Amino acid sequence: MNKKPLITGIGEALYDLLPAGPVLGGAPLNAALQAHQIGLYLGGQGVMVSRIGQDELGSSLIKKLQEHGMDHTFLQQDTNADTGTVNITLNGTEPEYEITENVAWDKLEWSEQLSNLANRCDAICFGTLGQRLEPAKSTIQKFIRTATQANRLFDVNLRQKYFSRDILDVGFQSASIVKMNEAELPIVSAILNLPKDKSTIPKIIDHYSLDLFVLTRGKLGTKIYSHNDIVEGIPAYFSPEEKADSVGAGDACSAAILHGVVRGWHLQKTANLANQLGAYVASRSGATPNLPLEILSEWKT
Repeated sequence: MNKKPLITGIGEALYDLLPAGPVLGGAPLNAALQAHQIGLYLGGQGVMVSRIGQDELGSSLIKKLQEHGMDHTFLQQDTNADTGTVNITLNGTEPEYEITENVAWDKLEWSEQLSNLANRCDAICFGTLGQRLEPAKSTIQKFIRTATQANRLFDVNLRQKYFSRDILDVGFQSASIVKMNEAELPIVSAILNLPKDKSTIPKIIDHYSLDLFVLTRGKLGTKIYSHNDIVEGIPAYFSPEEKADSVGAGDACSAAILHGVVRGWHLQKTANLANQLGAYVASRSGATPNLPLEILSEWKT
């Protein structure tokens, strides 16, 4: 058990353009930032590997990470491409996405710096969207292959057209943990020629030799499957603020899962924290609200 784990997000770093205004976004960035916030209370840090433009949004992104006390030295800067953006509209509190193409994070390059990080991090969050184009796809996959000592969470975010059987299959093979939501499960099952119901989860675990499969279910919370156990997190609720949205709730869950796994927690404790953080983020506007002390302090023991 590492009491001060280094948790890395790799892939898309961007700004979500919400009705309420621009906020930090990108599933691995959200997870890394929330992992860093957890680490401020429990020990450890989160870092983000991506590529941003030398533009106003890129400068703002670095400033936001600095405000949270995060190391931003793994953010490559591109002189010819803009920082990524996603236009988000809300259907109630549920987000719909329009993702800008050919942006800086698509051009993420391999380096000796990334090799060194891959060899020393304790956990990684990576997904489908960050692998939509080369060279980012090859860079992410090489990072995961290099980090053999790390817990590797593959977050299946099926966004627009930016996924394929190849990306899913390679991601599953590279991962020790796979996470997706209920709506994504039948789509992934069909792509991988598996049954389109919950009976497919044990088959996925066995076929890909996974340690864990994490299923997020909106207000019903998180369900964690292992080879011989299934646990559901205790339900959590926080009164929503004005203009609340569910963007980033699943990424807070990812951060909690990785902290729990690295620390050797029982699955029930891990699922409970995932529910707490996911519910809190869903009650706020934007994907990376500050996590309050009253939530995190109870998890120190």
